[in-house]
Amino acid sequence: MNRTICVYSSSSCELDPIYFEAAAKLGESIAKHGDTMLFGGGMRGLMGATARAVHEHGGKVIGVIPEALNIKGVAYESCDEFIVTKDLRTRKAVMDERSDAFIALPGGYGTLEEHLEIITLKQLGYHQKAIVILNINNYYDPLLRQFDEIIGQNFAKPECQKLYFVTNNIEACLDYIDRYRPEPIPEKWI
Repeated sequence: MNRTICVYSSSSCELDPIYFEAAAKLGESIAKHGDTMLFGGGMRGLMGATARAVHEHGGKVIGVIPEALNIKGVAYESCDEFIVTKDLRTRKAVMDERSDAFIALPGGYGTLEEHLEIITLKQLGYHQKAIVILNINNYYDPLLRQFDEIIGQNFAKPECQKLYFVTNNIEACLDYIDRYRPEPIPEKWI
């Protein structure tokens, strides 16, 4: 499809193998769909596993990393395009701008922060790109319950649940991105 898909994920290597299997499958699927993966530029954890799988299946990878993390053994040096930014905020801006869609694999604080920001930016009308929460091993269930609580207590409108798609299936994830068409975003303040 020739899209650039941003993948947020963990840099931890101390994870259950189920997460690495999902990351590898996602990378394979991105490559087979003819898409490019854009990510945080790290070689460790799910980041590196996904990037390597994209490459192993003939796909293209773009890494965006802040200069403080551009260190041998941390940075994925095999990227087809490698962008070094001055800091994390600039990295996020480049990732947002260069991406046609966003997927969150399981991850830690950074993954959550990046993914919640991209949902918020969509809510505020800054973009209308597809967003997917890839809920491998039910990892995101507690966060999804918190989203329900946010809506249940009127901190956000029920329509906000349409800002993102949740699945535990990689093919369903990419199918959603394939058929995604932006819908009008409800007014936040009314």
